[in-house]
Amino acid sequence: MTKGDALSVYKAKRNFAVTSEPAEGGKANPHALSFVVQKHAASRLHYDFRLELDGVMLSWAVPKGPSFDPQEKRMAIHVEDHPISYSSFEGTIPPKQYGAGTVIVWDNGTWEPVGDPRAGMAAGKLVFRLHGQKLEGLWELVNIAKGGERQEPWILFKKKDEFARPHADYDVVTALPDSVIAKPLKKVARKPSKNAEHPKPSSVRNPLASAKKSALPQTLKPQLATLAAGIPGTGEWLYEIKFDGYRLMARLDKGKVGLITRGGHDWAQKMPQLVDELGKMGLTSTFLDGEIVVLGPSGAPDFNALQNAFDKHQGTDQIVYFVFDAPFFEGADLRDVPLKARREVLRAFFEERASEHVRFSADFPADPSSILRSACQLQLEGVIAKRADAPYVSRRSETWLKLKCKLRQEFVVCGYTDRSDNSAQIGSLLLGIHDAKSNLLPAGSVGTGWSVGEAAEFKRKLVPLAADEPPFDKGTLKPGRWSKRKSGAERWVRPVLLAEVAFAEWTPDGQIRHASFIGLRDDKPAKSIVREQPKVISGPDPATLATGKQKPSVGTVKVSHGERLIDPTSGVTKLDLVRFYESMTDFILPHLKGRPCSLVRGPTGVGGELFFQKHGEKIGIPGINELPETLWPGHKALLEVASAKALVGAAQMNVMEFHTWNSTAKVIEKPDRMVFDLDPGEGTPWEHIQEAATLVRAMLRALGLEAWLKTSGGKGLHVVVPLAPRYDYETVKGFSQAVVQHLAKTIPTRFVARSGPNNRVGKLFVDYLRNGHGATTVAAFSARARPGLGVSIPVSWDDMTQLKSGAQWNVRTAREHLSFQAADPWEAYWKTRQPLAEAMKRLGFKR
Repeated sequence: MTKGDALSVYKAKRNFAVTSEPAEGGKANPHALSFVVQKHAASRLHYDFRLELDGVMLSWAVPKGPSFDPQEKRMAIHVEDHPISYSSFEGTIPPKQYGAGTVIVWDNGTWEPVGDPRAGMAAGKLVFRLHGQKLEGLWELVNIAKGGERQEPWILFKKKDEFARPHADYDVVTALPDSVIAKPLKKVARKPSKNAEHPKPSSVRNPLASAKKSALPQTLKPQLATLAAGIPGTGEWLYEIKFDGYRLMARLDKGKVGLITRGGHDWAQKMPQLVDELGKMGLTSTFLDGEIVVLGPSGAPDFNALQNAFDKHQGTDQIVYFVFDAPFFEGADLRDVPLKARREVLRAFFEERASEHVRFSADFPADPSSILRSACQLQLEGVIAKRADAPYVSRRSETWLKLKCKLRQEFVVCGYTDRSDNSAQIGSLLLGIHDAKSNLLPAGSVGTGWSVGEAAEFKRKLVPLAADEPPFDKGTLKPGRWSKRKSGAERWVRPVLLAEVAFAEWTPDGQIRHASFIGLRDDKPAKSIVREQPKVISGPDPATLATGKQKPSVGTVKVSHGERLIDPTSGVTKLDLVRFYESMTDFILPHLKGRPCSLVRGPTGVGGELFFQKHGEKIGIPGINELPETLWPGHKALLEVASAKALVGAAQMNVMEFHTWNSTAKVIEKPDRMVFDLDPGEGTPWEHIQEAATLVRAMLRALGLEAWLKTSGGKGLHVVVPLAPRYDYETVKGFSQAVVQHLAKTIPTRFVARSGPNNRVGKLFVDYLRNGHGATTVAAFSARARPGLGVSIPVSWDDMTQLKSGAQWNVRTAREHLSFQAADPWEAYWKTRQPLAEAMKRLGFKR
């Protein structure tokens, strides 16, 4: 085939009058074959892997990019050959063109084939050595096509050599995300290391070797799982889907079937279909442990449908019982038998006896982070991790762990409010939770997640439970907790019903935020409902298990418990967060250096207890500076994060957010910036937030002040005004308050001048309070300790219309966004120092 023929498919797909991609050309290096890896932000981010051969670039699209770990087999789709000149292409392919999106040269260099490369391509097995700026050593491409595929699938993987490294120890696409042309490497961050085989799990030889013969007990309490703050590291674990249903113990004794709930009630009469199928399985002395669910149209458990099967008499014949354990099996007490052996007994039984409505709950032999991430993407509740060698115990234990996609648990229904426009329906449920001493405490409310019909049905259920007084323990209900809600006065009930609720986070005073109702339930006693506290499960990083090495390192910092899951929503681990901050060093440090910095630490991750720390207090972060105590007389020393070592060390010490003062240590009493935080109230559309930012900018411009914009990483936007440090904090705060009051007076339909949720429903409070002495604002490029781990990112005013939320980018996507960013939208910010005198005069503000 001629060179021109080889590029015919490439040319046919492109309109070179529109795209800036090269049509052809490029000279081959007479001394060596070239290779390039281009990072391509098309409809989906991927990496284009290209090898020069016979005057063209053989090309594969690799969705996840390369890995130095030989165990990581990466899918590589064989695509059309490209011209050699394409190897230096960086730019944006216009919309509606093939491959529309931005392209950067992620790596380049030379390659050496091992053997005849043409014969290798024909045979579907190409081995080669790379000499790149990022990629080194032996690699292999293997054709795995079966025939008939629209695009030919191959796999790309690293061969075992001195450059191979476990993926948990080093992820090259995360560590080195930028272009090698626009942003040349300062240094090569990889290093050769010997590779070790991953240990193979031990096999189970005789599942019942340690089982004891025993009579079937009349009752048996189930084993309960502990809510975990991270993925466990020590030992062998099995991972199952966390079902969204009711826990049920099935007791099968000589033809009689009992279906026992967590509360000890026998529901056999409610589910005759299930009883019939269990009775036909031939089990005569067995306790099965599992969960009943109703599967929705997507195949995922539907909790609401399960409730309707009972409450609305829609039939329980659609209920499926997923069995995951057998503490007793046919006269044998298996409680002291390791879980893996118990499940082997169940698996073998269900291979022959599974029915339509009684099934075995499978476990998934894959990376636990990937399993959890997939579960969350499928809108499942989460994953259960179970220690493979553990016995069965009738209590809550740390050998069974709950890894949830979002915060969710049961609450005691303590009251309700009526809808303001319909007294036949509830407006919200008032919730409670028990503390460690069994005191019932208020925990907030939930007002969404049900239909009109369900709201009326809840009212009918709650009215007979009416109580004269709130059921909370004396002194725990603060005055006015709910009295300002527009939905109506509180109506209290006896605390016997439970509501399952999903929510975003706990507030410092023990209330839930952004709650959504899942369903009512009565399978547990109300007294057992306590706040679930994520527990830190100790254990080494997965890299330790895989390689026998010590803790993984990020730079010079050893990362302890790197496997700990800190955000179930995104699947981000502590190691992911530390690596994120390492990759953001050049971006975030200019915003931190020279300024007092406060740290938000989250030892148990998102949803757990957070600690806001302004002073050193012996936290032991390597590289962090303590500023002179004279800067803030009467207070302990303030902190400064001025180096990569301090930044990464802080992340290792569970710091999730970095907040800075508006002044530098050099001129501590005179701020050099003014911040307006656009804080939306409940129900405020995103378009109103964007409009508000534009109006704030317009007003500031009318006062002669230029402003810069960044996302907050949360719900809103930050408008930042650089200042010449001439006025004290009292003056700057007073002026910013005057600006906000003028906005609220001029445009009352959009702005309010007072904080508080009741004042800003559907409106924005432009927060000027961040301009006071000692107040802080989250730094640009800092993550936020909220579900999803959003990141505060500077943006241009022109790009604001393209934003979809204040958390547009997160820990997983922010660094990728920056690697494609052509220019710094805040470049002029650093050179701008604006006086306030003229602006004060125009506004009529007097000091």
